[in-house]
Amino acid sequence: MNDVKANANGAPVRRDLRTPLARARGLGSGKSGTSHFWWIRVTAVVLALLVPWLVGLLVSMIGADLDSVRETIARPWNAILLTLFAVAMFWHTRMGLQTIIEDYIHTRSLEIALQFLAIVVCTLGALASLYAIARIALL
Repeated sequence: MNDVKANANGAPVRRDLRTPLARARGLGSGKSGTSHFWWIRVTAVVLALLVPWLVGLLVSMIGADLDSVRETIARPWNAILLTLFAVAMFWHTRMGLQTIIEDYIHTRSLEIALQFLAIVVCTLGALASLYAIARIALL
C-alpha cells in the first residue's frame, strides 16, 4: 500500500497516519479543562437557585427604611446566602472572563494583561461585597 498521494499541483503529500491523540499532543493541556467546565456549571446552578431568593428579598425591601433593610440583611440566613451569592457570582464571572479571553485574545501579552485585570477586578469586587455584608451583619 502506498501512503504517498499527490495534491492538486502534483506534489507528493504524505497522509497523516498518527492517531487523534498523537495529533493533539502538544496543543494544550488536557488536565484542567474538565475542572473548569464543572466549576462553571456548579456556580451557575448555585446562582440559578439564589437569584429568585435575592429578587424576593429585594422586592420585600421596597419602600422600607434604612434600619429595616439593615435588619433584614443582618439576619443570619440572609447574610450567609448573600455571602454565598457574592462568592459564586464573582467566581463564575472570573471563570467566564477567563474563557472569553483565552478564546478571543490571540496576542499573548494582551491576554496575560487581561487575565491579570480580570483576576484583580473580580477579587476586589468579591472582597468589597464580603466586607459590606460583614459590616452590615456584624454591626
